[in-house]
Amino acid sequence: MLNEKTNKIIEYIQQNTLVSSKEIHENALSELGYATVKRLIFNLLKNGLIEQQGNGRASRYKIATTYNLFVPIDIDEYFSREIDERTINETFNFTLINDILLQTTLFSGEELHLLNNLQQKFRHSVSTLSKTEYLRDMERLAIDLSWKSSQIEGNTYSLLETERLLKERETAEGKTKEEAVMLLNHKVALDFILQEPDYLQTLSIAKIESINSLLINELIAEKNIRIRKVGITGTNYRPLDNEFQIREALNDMCELVNSRENIFEKALLSLLLLSYIQAFNDGNKRTARIVSNALLLANGYCPLSFRTVSSIDYKKAMLLFYEQNNISVFKRIFIEQFQFAVENYF
Repeated sequence: MLNEKTNKIIEYIQQNTLVSSKEIHENALSELGYATVKRLIFNLLKNGLIEQQGNGRASRYKIATTYNLFVPIDIDEYFSREIDERTINETFNFTLINDILLQTTLFSGEELHLLNNLQQKFRHSVSTLSKTEYLRDMERLAIDLSWKSSQIEGNTYSLLETERLLKERETAEGKTKEEAVMLLNHKVALDFILQEPDYLQTLSIAKIESINSLLINELIAEKNIRIRKVGITGTNYRPLDNEFQIREALNDMCELVNSRENIFEKALLSLLLLSYIQAFNDGNKRTARIVSNALLLANGYCPLSFRTVSSIDYKKAMLLFYEQNNISVFKRIFIEQFQFAVENYF
């Protein structure tokens, strides 16, 4: 979270636009040493909250265009306010994909260092496994992912019941047919991307639609891009309701993801934006999780099961992105779940 000192810097820059470090020191934090203020400014730059214009003595600072993406937010305090009490972006942000995210690096140097080290550990672990051992560990992760991904959507199967269903086709007592179908569809989708690991090497609308079709098969839901309005429980954010705009947003998202070289950014962008666009009548977040994992697998990266994140925390992090276009909380979940997957599977 931003502390009192960094908040003072942010507030001063917001009120005065282009300012020098000496102006910040003299007018916002004169009680601190100049070197300390410069260090605080450097940290704000590093975290993408402010931008620098000019160099040396001509350096001036302003709030970054990526400020809303990265500014730390107290999620508990944020959701202590009721839906109608929160000041939010109620409609789709057309500048997000083609402007803000296009010119933004999502992970800091420290975050990438951690993720790359974990990926190296994953590759080393996989290199020591036989094909049978690898597939066994992948099956375990797939069961966990199917369970958690479905639980996030309200499915009441336990992890043990999910394992029994996916391995032995044994349904659980007191559960609906739709719940079993949802879980089985996850297995079908995951089996498909494991059998066709290069399928999502390049993202396209048609490929995303095919994954969604697998996930909603035999469920009461219309396939392909939706042509009617859709509401999201727990928020006043309203996704696009025009089929042509939805297709355009999806196409822009695909171009953005395909343009990135960093695999972690590809995976995180897919997770966030497929959920944000809400292109389908059903299965949007499930599709996002499968597509994101397919991108990781297509490039030899460890997939995520999301097993240890609570459904509530996942939903809150996603709602925060819908309402504020802020990725700080969801990015932390992504990093934590990647670390969990590397250290607990394979």
